[in-house]
Amino acid sequence: MSYSALSHLECSRTAQRYDADVVQGVSAVGAPLLARYDLERVAATVTPDIIASRPPTLWRYHEVLPVRDEANVVSLGEGMSPLLPLPSYGASIGVPQLMMKDEGLIPTGTFKARGAAVGVSRARELGVKGVAMPTNGNAGAAWATYAARAGLTSLIAMPVDAPSITRAECVAAGAELYLVDGLIGDAGKLVNAAVAARSGYQEVSTLKEPYRIEGKKTMGYEIVEQLGWQLPDVIFYPAGGGVGLIGIYKALLELRELGWIQGELPRLVAVQAEGCAPIVQAYESGASESTPFPDARTVAFGITVPKALGDFLVLEAVRATEGTAIAVSDADLLAEQRRLAAREGTFICPEGAACMAAAKQLREAGWLSEDDRAVVLNTGMGVKYPETVAVDVPTLAVDSQIPPKPAA
Repeated sequence: MSYSALSHLECSRTAQRYDADVVQGVSAVGAPLLARYDLERVAATVTPDIIASRPPTLWRYHEVLPVRDEANVVSLGEGMSPLLPLPSYGASIGVPQLMMKDEGLIPTGTFKARGAAVGVSRARELGVKGVAMPTNGNAGAAWATYAARAGLTSLIAMPVDAPSITRAECVAAGAELYLVDGLIGDAGKLVNAAVAARSGYQEVSTLKEPYRIEGKKTMGYEIVEQLGWQLPDVIFYPAGGGVGLIGIYKALLELRELGWIQGELPRLVAVQAEGCAPIVQAYESGASESTPFPDARTVAFGITVPKALGDFLVLEAVRATEGTAIAVSDADLLAEQRRLAAREGTFICPEGAACMAAAKQLREAGWLSEDDRAVVLNTGMGVKYPETVAVDVPTLAVDSQIPPKPAA
């Protein structure tokens, strides 16, 4: 069997087929294109035991990834992030079986490396010379890094308020970087115009190319494999563009078609911040897609997306699995970020902390039960957001003494 069982691309709105072996953007109706595979052939030739014998990277699932020739794989060892039990923190919020998929421990420090690895690999395979994208920071850093490894150029535009560390990552990787006095949508307009004027560049904005989602979906494959090919009850995901949630749902559907899982799919929870919650508003109103969120602002900068291209796919995944969408305040997510670090020794990003706050609130509301096996996606390392923790501590003179330990 070939390295990939990629068959074709499919419009996510009309199901129209598109050629997967030329560079593609969105469909004729402006909707994301989804990669489809010959899963019958995969099921006949690959088993979970075969998967388990392969190296611990996301490329262990290569038959259901789009790169046709292994020689075109661009990798920094991404994938197989740990699935950590959180016994102390979980017990404290009434969810003793709570687990965290910690994406802060893969290259570039966020889950964005998954989409970049697969997207850049396929772009190189199709002859792309440069990638261009708007970003809230982490995706740009990841794509610039993988583009450098692939020998491609990269054009990145991000809001001026994006985390400074992500700027440094782009510059270090040799990206052509621009800061924009606005939000990610404003950066997107500039990138779109720039790509139109350049040859050899592919715009790789969220869901405007088909393969970022394929890298992100491997989180779903890994969660199931790490649980012994069993399903959790609930998966929490911080949704900005929502690619990871869409990808996880896609992975679950593929796994079911392969015959590798049985039973009801996990309830998927889309978590947003109160300062930017278009998908939550759409979910609560019963709408099939969102409307642009005004004056969007949250400390969880990675999910500051006022209007996502794939919002209808996020809502479809949440509703199809009997999940929900919930918004949490910045104060609550920052409090959970600190509580988790103090109880479990894991300093996570504010987007991941939003999921912790959501789990706590849904448990208090009774939506989440004590018996639920729940997985929270932490999408990045906390050290990328040093400003989220105020360090207000004493400075001692060299001839002074540390005071006695405070009473408990």
